[in-house]
Amino acid sequence: MAPTIQVNGTTPSASDPSLLSKVKDVYEQAGQSHVFTFFDKLSTAEQANLLKQLSDIDINRVNRIYMNAVAADGAITPPNEINYDESLAPGLSNLLGRSRTPSPRPTEEVLPLPEEACASIVNNPQDEKKWKEIGLKAIADNQVAVLLMAGGQGTRLGSSLPKGMYDIQLPSGKSLFEYQAERIGKLERVAEESAGKQIGSVRVRWYVMISGPTRVETEKYFKEKNYFGLKEEDVIFFEQGVLPALSEDGKLLLSTPSSLSVAPDGNGGLYAALRRPLSPDSPRTVLSDLKDQGVQYVHAYCVDNCLVKVADPVFIGCCIERQSQAGAKVVRKLNPTESVGVLAAKGDAFTVVEYSELSKEKAESRNSDGQLTYRAANIANHFYTSRFLESVEAMERKMAFHIARKKIQTVNLTNGEIIKPNEPNGMKLELFVFDVFPFTKSLCVLEVSREEEFSPLKNAPGSKADCPETSRKDLLAQQKRWLLSQGAKIQDGIEIEVTPKISYAGEGLDWVKGKTFIKSGVLSTKEDLEKLTE
Repeated sequence: MAPTIQVNGTTPSASDPSLLSKVKDVYEQAGQSHVFTFFDKLSTAEQANLLKQLSDIDINRVNRIYMNAVAADGAITPPNEINYDESLAPGLSNLLGRSRTPSPRPTEEVLPLPEEACASIVNNPQDEKKWKEIGLKAIADNQVAVLLMAGGQGTRLGSSLPKGMYDIQLPSGKSLFEYQAERIGKLERVAEESAGKQIGSVRVRWYVMISGPTRVETEKYFKEKNYFGLKEEDVIFFEQGVLPALSEDGKLLLSTPSSLSVAPDGNGGLYAALRRPLSPDSPRTVLSDLKDQGVQYVHAYCVDNCLVKVADPVFIGCCIERQSQAGAKVVRKLNPTESVGVLAAKGDAFTVVEYSELSKEKAESRNSDGQLTYRAANIANHFYTSRFLESVEAMERKMAFHIARKKIQTVNLTNGEIIKPNEPNGMKLELFVFDVFPFTKSLCVLEVSREEEFSPLKNAPGSKADCPETSRKDLLAQQKRWLLSQGAKIQDGIEIEVTPKISYAGEGLDWVKGKTFIKSGVLSTKEDLEKLTE
C-alpha cells in the first residue's frame, strides 16, 4: 500500500509550494484534479485540512478499487480520464480495451461445501478434546493472537458509544469489551496450567480495530478499566480505514469545498489496516508486530457476539491439525428462509453466498440425513495464519469491492453550492472480511453449536431477535448449563452469572457439585458460592 505522500519525510502543508505541487500532480495524473477546484478560495486552515486528507489517500489504489468494482458490477463504463498505476493493478488491462466497457463476472454455480473442508464439534467430543490440546499448546507457546473488529458504534442500539462498551444488563454490569478481555486473561491461565508453565508466562496479544469516531472513547475506556487486568503492552489499537465516496463515473465527491466525502471501508478493511503504521512517527504495523512477537496463528471476530470464545483453542487446534491457512466457524442455519449468508463453493473456490442470492430450490434442499444442504451459516469468526495475512495485499488487487449506491451530499463544481440529492448519486465501496475466502487454498470450516457460540447484538432493545435481551438471555442460559452439568441445582427464577474470571468455557467448576443456588447473583470467585447457595 502506498504511504502518505511525503517529501523529505514531511506531511504536505499548504504553506509549502513544492509539497502542494507534488500532491496536485499525483491527483492530476490519476484523473482526479477536480478536488482542487475551490482550493485557492479556501482559508489557510481549510487548505491544510484538505491537503492532509488528500495526502492520506492512496489515489491509485482508490482508482484500482473502482475499476475492479465496476468490472464485477458490469453496469458502468469506466471513464477514459480515470487513471491508475498499472503496476499496482495487474490483470486490469483487459478492462481498458477498445470498448472500455467491463463485462460482468461470469456466474458460477453455487455448490455445497466439499466434505474435506468441513469439521464439526457438534456431538463430537473426541475430536474436540484433541483439537483443544493442540490449540492450548500453541497458546502456551505464545504463538496465538487475537484480532477484534470493534469499529462500530451502537447507533442501532440507541447508543453513541462504541458497541463494545454496551451494557446488555448482566448482573455484573460487565460490557462486551470487559467480558472478552477477561476471557483472554482466563485462557492465558488455563494454557499455563495445561503446559505446566509459570503464571504470567503466557500472553495473548489483543489487536483492537477501532474507527475514527470510536478511537477516543475506546482508548479512554480501556485505560480507565486498567485494560481489564491484561498487560497494557499486550493491547494494541489500530484504526479501520476509510475510502472516498465516488460518483458513478469514478470521481471523488467533495462533501464541502474543503473536504472529501468518505466512509468506512467495511469489515474487510481489516486487512489493509494491518499494513498501516500504528502511529505517524513509527513504521510499526500490526503485521510487523505479529512477526516480531513470533505469532503464527490469529483468531479474528466481531465485538457484538457475547458468546464468542476468544482465541478458542478448539478452533485454533482444528485449523492447525488440518494445516489450514484460514478458517471459518459456522453454525447450522435454522431454516431455509433464515436471513444469513452461508459458506459454499463456487467453482473451485470458497465463498459466502448471501441468502438473497441462494435460489429457493437450493435453500430448501436437504441431505439424506435431513440436514439442509446449504446450512453453514457464516458468523464472522475466523482463523488465519500470520503468513496468510501477509499475503492478502496481493489478493486485494484482484478483489472486487462491493458497491453501495447512496444519496451522498456533494458540491456543485461550478458554483460551490451544496447538493443534497433525493436519489442515489454516487457509491460507497466496501470489502467484507470473508472476501478473501475465494483466494484461500485450504479453508477449514468448523461447525459449532449456535447456543454455545453465537448470539449477535444487532438490533435495538425490545426487538424480536439479536437484541440486548436475547444476548443476556443466551449468555445466562449457557452459564446455567455449565452449573447444572457439574451437579449443581438452581431454584426456579434464579439467575447466576459465571464470569470469565473463574471459567473460560465451563471448565473448572467441579466445586459447585451438590450445591443449590437459592439467590440470584454473580459467581466471580469460589467465595461467592456461599452467598448464593444453601
